[in-house]
Amino acid sequence: MLSDRTRQLSDMFGVYVPEEGQALRGTFIINPDLEVMAYEIHTMGVGRDAKSLLRKLHACQFVYGHGDKVCPAKWTPGDDTLTPGIDLVGKL
Repeated sequence: MLSDRTRQLSDMFGVYVPEEGQALRGTFIINPDLEVMAYEIHTMGVGRDAKSLLRKLHACQFVYGHGDKVCPAKWTPGDDTLTPGIDLVGKL
């Protein structure tokens, strides 16, 4: 989590609200290929949870390194992952 005093990032990600003079609460996880893997935007009065963000970051890192696997909801490092396929449809 960081501050964006110059507004460069908030402008680039489209979360700056000029009427308010501040940015919405945005979280963006970007992989080494500079692709957005996950993002979440909250209104100004809603906070973010560092523990939840860290879990999502770990999941994105895992998926980036293991493209043939996916992390189910509430996944944490060490939990089982899934191999995507038609056999999972309607079972999760």
